Amino acid sequence: MVLSFDTINAAAGGNEQRSTAIAYAAGNPIDATLVLAHGAGAGQKSSFIVDFARGLAERGIDVLTFNFLYTEQRRRVPDRTEKLEACYRAAIATARGHFGRDSVFIGGKSMGGRIATHLAAADDAEALGIAGAVLLGYPLHPPGKPDQLRAAHLPRIRVPMLIVQGERDAFGTPDELRPVLRKLKAKSQLYAVEGGDHSFKVPKSAGTPQAKIHVRVLDEIDRWLRATAGI
Repeated sequence: MVLSFDTINAAAGGNEQRSTAIAYAAGNPIDATLVLAHGAGAGQKSSFIVDFARGLAERGIDVLTFNFLYTEQRRRVPDRTEKLEACYRAAIATARGHFGRDSVFIGGKSMGGRIATHLAAADDAEALGIAGAVLLGYPLHPPGKPDQLRAAHLPRIRVPMLIVQGERDAFGTPDELRPVLRKLKAKSQLYAVEGGDHSFKVPKSAGTPQAKIHVRVLDEIDRWLRATAGI
């Protein structure tokens, strides 16, 4: 189901602008909603986001995807962080209203997951109803720049996190993430995709079909969500 929602555009003098979301309703839902944000280079209709949203809905999890404003307006360059956060906040409110749950899990692919962690670290995270975060390829640093960590806000997070990271991720490998996660007070779990890159793609020489890799990741997300939600 396609939904529309308003988000504040601070760059346009605080004017409201509309974006769209897609609700993937589970046939036999468990008591959990996941808001899943796209990465910097592709919107909510990218094959990655659609495959994961559908796969989780098939496992009983209600999922809401959405477009950040710059994607909805067909601009290529992502908005500033505060504008991305404002759009994500509006998407959370949309998910809570549509699926009827006071709390939701949030997360996303790459940049979308990073913005989710900003909200999970915010002072009003509890008021937003954030129950946990699912990060698919967390962009710990720009490729080739391991000294430019995007981790200063992570210690402020108090909700559980699941981080799915490819072993060959140019934005940060599981080995690079582990020492960062050990310093956090929040309960975090790291799931490494053997041979996977930033989008969990594995070399053909690995002999494992890509679809099977995605099934394994989906099963892990499903397991983690059920365990964290106490289902």
